[in-house]
Amino acid sequence: MQFSKGILAIVAIVPLFAGLSGCANNIFIGVHEGADQVTLAEANQVASCQSKGSVIVSVFAKYRIEKDVEANLYQMARNEAVDAGADTVVKGDSSEYGKRAFKLYKCRP
Repeated sequence: MQFSKGILAIVAIVPLFAGLSGCANNIFIGVHEGADQVTLAEANQVASCQSKGSVIVSVFAKYRIEKDVEANLYQMARNEAVDAGADTVVKGDSSEYGKRAFKLYKCRP
């Protein structure tokens, strides 16, 4: 049985894309120093915190599963929080898939 070059290319490329999509969190989204200390809170948990503004983050989401997209958005928000001097983020609205608003707060001394 003889395979065409097109079929062989597809057989070779599909696993490559599948493997890269699983690594996308680590490859494309850097982690700022201190971002691992930023926590995710609910809006009712930050009443006594100092607001540090808000940010809208977005990632390429086409062909990606929701949990990976959300993880990337959260990591980007944590990075932005570090840059703004915040230690807590609160998820806001998502106007479209792959884009989300976050509010940034300083809650710890």
